[in-house]
Amino acid sequence: MAATQRVRAVLDVALRVPPVFIIDAILNSAHDASAGYLAVLGQLLLTLLGILASTVVLVLSRRALFKFYTISMALVIAATSVLVNYYTILHMNSNSAYKLEVLPASGPSLWMPLIVLQLIFGIGFVTLLEIQSTYSQLIIVDLIIPTVGFVLELPADVQETLVIISGLVLAVYTTVCLLLRFKWFYYSTKYTVLLLKHMYQVYGIQVMIEDAWKKIHFPDVLRVFWLTRLATQAVFLMYMVKVSSANAGEASYLLPWSDFWELVCNLIISGCDSTLTVLGMSAVISSIAHYLGLGILAFIGSTEEEDKRLGFVAPVLFFILALQTGLSGLQPEERLIRLCRNMCLLLTAILHFIHGMTDPVLMSLSASHVSSFRRHFPVLLVSAFLFVLPVLLSCVLWHFYALNTWLFAVTAFCVELCLKVIVSLTVYTLFMIDGHYSVVWEKLDDYVYYVRSTGSIIEFIFGVIMFGNGAYTMMFESGSKIRACMMCLHAYFNIYLQAKNGWKTFVNRRTAVKKINSLPEVKVSETNEIDDVAQSVIRSSARLPVLHHVIIIFMHFASVSGCTFKIPAQCAIRKYILTMSQKRAQPFRTTMETLPQMRNPFQMLEMGS
Repeated sequence: MAATQRVRAVLDVALRVPPVFIIDAILNSAHDASAGYLAVLGQLLLTLLGILASTVVLVLSRRALFKFYTISMALVIAATSVLVNYYTILHMNSNSAYKLEVLPASGPSLWMPLIVLQLIFGIGFVTLLEIQSTYSQLIIVDLIIPTVGFVLELPADVQETLVIISGLVLAVYTTVCLLLRFKWFYYSTKYTVLLLKHMYQVYGIQVMIEDAWKKIHFPDVLRVFWLTRLATQAVFLMYMVKVSSANAGEASYLLPWSDFWELVCNLIISGCDSTLTVLGMSAVISSIAHYLGLGILAFIGSTEEEDKRLGFVAPVLFFILALQTGLSGLQPEERLIRLCRNMCLLLTAILHFIHGMTDPVLMSLSASHVSSFRRHFPVLLVSAFLFVLPVLLSCVLWHFYALNTWLFAVTAFCVELCLKVIVSLTVYTLFMIDGHYSVVWEKLDDYVYYVRSTGSIIEFIFGVIMFGNGAYTMMFESGSKIRACMMCLHAYFNIYLQAKNGWKTFVNRRTAVKKINSLPEVKVSETNEIDDVAQSVIRSSARLPVLHHVIIIFMHFASVSGCTFKIPAQCAIRKYILTMSQKRAQPFRTTMETLPQMRNPFQMLEMGS
């Protein structure tokens, strides 16, 4: 059962690829600009009808798609049968230019294979259209009648008449079958349209597109289309290179490095020569980025579902960059250069996303005081990689290229990533230092806030700089509507919202600090009373589960010592933590890992307010 479902899923994707090829061929077809108005209008009408028909076939359900291809194969068999009979007559005519030397001119060696071939065509046609037994016999006889004329060696005019009559009978019967099945095709198309209309009216256009996207497996279809197209072009180009090498007298099974590099460049250039091929390349990038993200998540030990969106973010960024720079409309040499530049920008964006995946894991490990080297090493290794790779990329690009807006943008992204990694490692180091000592570090939260605020301010400054760089590019280099829209989105999300959230965080912290400083300081006698309360809590809750002990201890320590910054760390409950942590290290460590969000006392104040 699983194998059958897998085969059906593969066929569901494979059968949707030909309509994509047809749409690509229609969009890339050349139009005669010197033709008349009616000719141009007719070409435009045929183009729209072809795209519409291919799109309808693309979005059909699996059952309707199988039935459509069944009817299409029957039509192909019928046309092939008629053409075989016709070209057999041309071959038997010795004065014809269509005579094939490899086939006999006449006799049993010619018409015996022809009879077998026509029987195969007839059985296939009858089986695909599910014709009843009576009519099926007549169809097979109709296909064999021209071959009987070849056997009897009738005059050429009579043979041509038999071929024409056989073709007309087959065409009339096929037309009748199509008319009888047109009702099914009409209702299938109507059902698909009504379903899309219902999804649009009830859930909106976004849900409608997402449902159709998943239903027809559009990313897989685009991926298969792009890879098939690339493989076909690679085979053709390699054949041409081999032929040219053989003509030059250079017989070799391996391609020279120069020819191989030229072949790869031509394949890359042709792989993004239209909007549809750019979508196919985006689908391939999506697959690569998806498995890259899963590998990094497994390596660093993260299980967050939101971090698995790299396979969605990377292709969207690549497609937006392609539209923004007009990649498919450039000349081949310029297209290759622009594609390489876009890939550099995409690489920096992917590295930023990987840092967003790594930073929460790094902070969780540092706040939970996990001392296992096997847990810390993968995250630190990825962080070091995120710091070294942008530096190497910037050095290589500055070595080979002069300063321009693109190089400035890539360098700014790389520097920003390095600074974000430094901020994350600094905060990680502060938390690890705090966990190493048993004394409460009262200024820890202040230092963490200062480091993160500095990183946010630098990130905001880079956002403003990148906005200026984009404005200069739009005004003086390559302005477009898509670039203007992207700049507006960048100004809103990366400048306005970031400044607003940063100012809100600053105001909340300042208010919290004022409220904390307005609290009266605890005297020594009151501290002793708190210690007595803590000791009584421990005694009274001695039979409670370990988790209740940990919650009481953690809340007491975080709310009193962490928030007020004034009570000395000599509480009996804290002593109890230090004592019990040596005996029951693993239960406390596991429980503390489940509460990493309570590490910052100001988060507690916000939750409490």
